Amino acid sequence: MSIEQIIVLAVVQGITEFLPISSSGHLILIPFLTGWPDQGQFTDVMVHLGTLLAILIYFWRDVWRILVGAAMLVRGKITDDGRLAIYILLSTIPAVLFGLVLDHFDFGDLDRNVTVVAWNTLIYGVLMLVADRVGPQVKTIDNVTLPSALAIGVAQALALIPGTSRSGVTMTAARFLGFTRPDAARFSFLLGIPAIAAAGVLKLSKALSNCQAITLDEIECAALTFLAGLAAIAFLMAMLKRVTFFPFVLYRMVLGGFLLVLVYVYGMQLTPAPPPAGCNGGPAASVGSTLTQAQLVSGSVPQAW
Repeated sequence: MSIEQIIVLAVVQGITEFLPISSSGHLILIPFLTGWPDQGQFTDVMVHLGTLLAILIYFWRDVWRILVGAAMLVRGKITDDGRLAIYILLSTIPAVLFGLVLDHFDFGDLDRNVTVVAWNTLIYGVLMLVADRVGPQVKTIDNVTLPSALAIGVAQALALIPGTSRSGVTMTAARFLGFTRPDAARFSFLLGIPAIAAAGVLKLSKALSNCQAITLDEIECAALTFLAGLAAIAFLMAMLKRVTFFPFVLYRMVLGGFLLVLVYVYGMQLTPAPPPAGCNGGPAASVGSTLTQAQLVSGSVPQAW
């Protein structure tokens, strides 16, 4: 990848992963608008690991308390932080199970389906608006219970369908349950730690088993994503103390509408990434598919789904 592509991918992923505006909706636009080759799922995994590190660093105090609470559980002592650790662990199960189902049925390239991303960007944007209007702001992270945590965990599983936005759908669920905006975001990010880590390890191990090496480009992407992610988290947490989710809803409407125009007016489609080459070599040299602007016009690329 060129240095320009590395920087753009990292900044876009770092910002959109944490703002509730769907990172997948933006990542699929990059090859279309620039003519660059599709970065592929392996690069997507690396930038997600960069965002994971950003969460761990920004919320290190919360993470440390949860780890201490988990350690106390092992010793037989139940604390509030220990309960939160249990809630986060149990709430991650729906996403893990759903992820395994998608992986088993080979839906890994679903995020290259522009139509799915476009409609989910719009639909979940509307749900976010409704939740923010009707949900009272009375609960904090200290009021998290097992039922509420599981409900948010189920919402997180839906985020595996691209265009939904993991942070967006979990914050939407939390707002429906009456959590304040800052605490909805805080719990969303903490809940994302095991889910992002599990997905990253699963895809990374699969890529390495196919003899794909981690390149310097991907390491640089992950590092820059970490920096952009830190800035995005700080911005969001400060912003939610003063404003509603409406600016993000409005942005999702614009993005989703733009993607639908590309699909239904210009016939934009993306092909699934080709299977990676095995250890003995093969026709596919990388996990990403090469798409140019010319290939994204109507009729030039077979429809993925």
